[in-house]
Amino acid sequence: MSTGNEAPATWLSQDAYDRLKAELDEHIANRPVIAAEINARREEGDLRENGGYHAAREEQGKAEGRIRYLQELLRTAKVGEAPSADAVAPGMVVTIYFDDDKDDTETFLLGSREIASTTDMTVYSPESALGKAILGGRAGQTCTYTAPSGADIKVTVVSFEPFSG
Repeated sequence: MSTGNEAPATWLSQDAYDRLKAELDEHIANRPVIAAEINARREEGDLRENGGYHAAREEQGKAEGRIRYLQELLRTAKVGEAPSADAVAPGMVVTIYFDDDKDDTETFLLGSREIASTTDMTVYSPESALGKAILGGRAGQTCTYTAPSGADIKVTVVSFEPFSG
């Protein structure tokens, strides 16, 4: 039984998992190269005016952040096909229409930005304003959310199904 405090599972296809794992391995393998670059730049002298040193340190920080992010994502991700559900959940392809105009529809994947690299579909995060509004929604349910522009937008869930990408 869920307590409601758990983050929704991130579902990844085997292909997406393998690609992210390869990216992680590449970043880890590149650590000595970045460290060598930092050491080489450090030996050039005055660090206050050494752009190459600061650039190498910034690159190292970005790489380490990405490594930590990928390690956590891959540690917690579920690989395979998301189970079918009776309500909108992360990992689903969702079709909605805007306001009361049934001709103004949009179909997208509700999922993490990591999934975006594995599909040509538009991907909205479950943490986005739209994602939060429709999470747990059912077909025919109307939800309202506030867009980043400040406008209130009304959407109705038309359908949803597990992403098979």
